[in-house]
Amino acid sequence: MTDYTALATKLNARLAELAERSEEIEADLRQPLDADFSEQAVDIADDEALEGVDDVLRAEAAQIRAALTRIENGTYGSCANCGEEIPAERLEAQPVATRCVKCAA
Repeated sequence: MTDYTALATKLNARLAELAERSEEIEADLRQPLDADFSEQAVDIADDEALEGVDDVLRAEAAQIRAALTRIENGTYGSCANCGEEIPAERLEAQPVATRCVKCAA
């Protein structure tokens, strides 16, 4: 079994970054709209864009949590499709990968 401690540390650090950014976005979204109607239109458009970014951040965080769970239960690094070992280079480049290069293609 390979030791993925360093990768888990990187994943946890990225998860913390995502949580912090998501909190900033949510705080911004809670701000009341401007009294000026034209500014409200801009604020609403900005809020929609921020909600999209927040959705992407949440999806990435979910993938990271799943990878951390696989590390904990010993299935990390095995292709979910064929069961072969995922090369370390792929995991370094794409730590949330669940399939080897061949199966991902």
